[in-house]
Amino acid sequence: MYDFDYMKNIEIDDVDIENLADIKDVSVDKTLPKDKRITEYIRQIKNPYCYRCGKFIIKAKFSDNGISMEDCLRSILL
Repeated sequence: MYDFDYMKNIEIDDVDIENLADIKDVSVDKTLPKDKRITEYIRQIKNPYCYRCGKFIIKAKFSDNGISMEDCLRSILL
C-alpha cells in the first residue's frame, strides 16, 4: 500500500517542491473514524515525512524512542 520506509528516507535535496503536497490544502473530515482519517490524510499529503507549507519544504523526523507516527497523526487530526 504505502512504502513508509521509502517516504521516511527521502532527502530534501532530492525532491521538487512543485511535486510535494501542500499541508495547507489538506482537509480531513473529523467525523470519520480514526483509521479513515489517517488514510485520508495520507492520501492527500502523499508523504507524511516530506511535504510543503507554502514555499517551504517540511521534513518530519521521529525518534525511535519517542512519540509514534500514529500518535503524531492523531494529534494533527484531532
